[in-house]
Amino acid sequence: MGLLTEGTLLSWQETKQWADYVKRHGVQQFIKLFNKQRDRVNDVFIWGDETEYAIIKFEHDKKMARVSLRSEEVLDHMNMLENLGKLSSLWHPELGAYMVEAMPSKPYSGLIHELNMVETNMRTRREEIKQALNQGESLMSLTSFPRLGCDDFMDPATNSLHENNTNSLVFLDETIIHKHPKFGAITRNIRNRRRKKVIINVPIYKDQKTLTPHENLQDEKSERVVKNHIYMDNTIFGTGCCSLQVTLQASNIQEAKILHDHLAVLSPIMMALSASSPAYRGYLSDRDCRWSVIVNSLDDRTDEERGIKPRYSSVNSYLSSEGEILNDVEVVFDRRVYKELRDAGVDHLLSQHVAHLFIREPLFLFSENIHPKSEDDIFHYENIHSTNWQTVRLKVPSEGSSGWRVEFRPMEVQFTDFENAAYAVFIVLLTRVILSLNMDLLIPISKVDENYEEAEKRDAVRSGTFWFKTNIKKSKKAKDKTCCSDEWSYAKMTMNEIINGKDNLFPGLIPLIRRFLRRAAVEVDTLRTLQKYLELLQHRASGKLLTTAQWIREYILDHPDYRQDSVVTERINYDLLCTADRIQRGELKSPRLLGSF
Repeated sequence: MGLLTEGTLLSWQETKQWADYVKRHGVQQFIKLFNKQRDRVNDVFIWGDETEYAIIKFEHDKKMARVSLRSEEVLDHMNMLENLGKLSSLWHPELGAYMVEAMPSKPYSGLIHELNMVETNMRTRREEIKQALNQGESLMSLTSFPRLGCDDFMDPATNSLHENNTNSLVFLDETIIHKHPKFGAITRNIRNRRRKKVIINVPIYKDQKTLTPHENLQDEKSERVVKNHIYMDNTIFGTGCCSLQVTLQASNIQEAKILHDHLAVLSPIMMALSASSPAYRGYLSDRDCRWSVIVNSLDDRTDEERGIKPRYSSVNSYLSSEGEILNDVEVVFDRRVYKELRDAGVDHLLSQHVAHLFIREPLFLFSENIHPKSEDDIFHYENIHSTNWQTVRLKVPSEGSSGWRVEFRPMEVQFTDFENAAYAVFIVLLTRVILSLNMDLLIPISKVDENYEEAEKRDAVRSGTFWFKTNIKKSKKAKDKTCCSDEWSYAKMTMNEIINGKDNLFPGLIPLIRRFLRRAAVEVDTLRTLQKYLELLQHRASGKLLTTAQWIREYILDHPDYRQDSVVTERINYDLLCTADRIQRGELKSPRLLGSF
């Protein structure tokens, strides 16, 4: 979850007192950084993935699977190995005390043959961490643990429920959240700022015998459990989900803006195609993605602020000049910050974007970081930037670091290294195609927002339709034309049509990638790997293979212990995760999920 540092954590009241100071200096830090890096050009293309995992403890004699709250201990061991130079990957904490994040120790280059190394690196990560795991533990690339928040769902277990950081009615968050002070501060201060706990209600999957899952939860506050919804009231329900992210370095700021905008369009498409989280708090939901769960779990808005987008959200606006006319959704931003940025020479769209980020207050602050340590200190800017969790983020180069980067964040993690490598490589190849063919996939930003609503629905890949550009050739668009003109050529398409193409309407993203690969000098072994990755996504888009969410849902519904009541019992959960674990280890074939791959 971004910026990590050590120090003396301030209380929320103290943090709030320094909020204006942090924001003022954060803007100044951005301006100084921008002016240093605005003319930076010719950076080579490099990229990397960030894959999140859950540590699962299996008790086979009891037929139970729990989340293991040992991430701190595991990471201490991995950091020791890193310091000895014995790792090919880097490991970091996440908010959940059962979560870890890994990335390659050095980024991949733009050479196509290095795409053949991604899956190997992911497999190596699992091998390297094995020695840090206890007997019965497994590192699983699992988006959501289906029984998070149920009785006896974590190891070590606790049965005590009382007043805590989020006033949760479900579980004691101090034990489930990683001990780094930043994580506790985020969960605590989200509640402090909004002046009440977070409330998440996800529609339940209605089966023949499904009852409203109110149980005996008694919410003494004004907000109630919603009928026919799964109730959750803790930040960990969203931040405790694992994801797959890809960060790409652009050659300059203009290219970074183009990638930012096109990846914004692709975000809901890839979210739906990677869907893998249909169950929460022991119930089967009517959603396939974690989108609304994580959006609401990090929502620090007060009642008066409900009209603006939350901290975790879709992209607010395009940043490239080509996308400006398609910004048809009003962006709420700090006018004072905007003027300061414009006066400093920052262009309109980037100024508006940064000024929107700075409507937020810092969610945490360490006393040691209040006053900048040097002229190059960017802590206050990163404090604000790293707690605005948009699905695509533009990252400014810092002194001596990588260049202008774009972080692609909406994808849900898959069971196997083969799948995760396929999704990551697909995004990398697609950005190369967009740039090399000078493609234009931009549609009105309001249509992108509509696609998010469609993407999280149950079975969206097979039954949903999404707004997408049909004429991908970049053309000069007059400034006085509206984004609703027929010349913009976008239409509702199925996932199959977007990925695989539709006659006389759209060539399809994968056929475009294949055309690009035919023109490139790709060695046979690498090409064979890439073809398998593309075929996996083609088959999932067409419905020939199931998404992970569809596979999990079918597994639960077909389980002999399932009672047509939408309940994911302890035994169903155990069998589901054992099966998924065997699939990710390569011990079990899954024709419906992976076909012959």
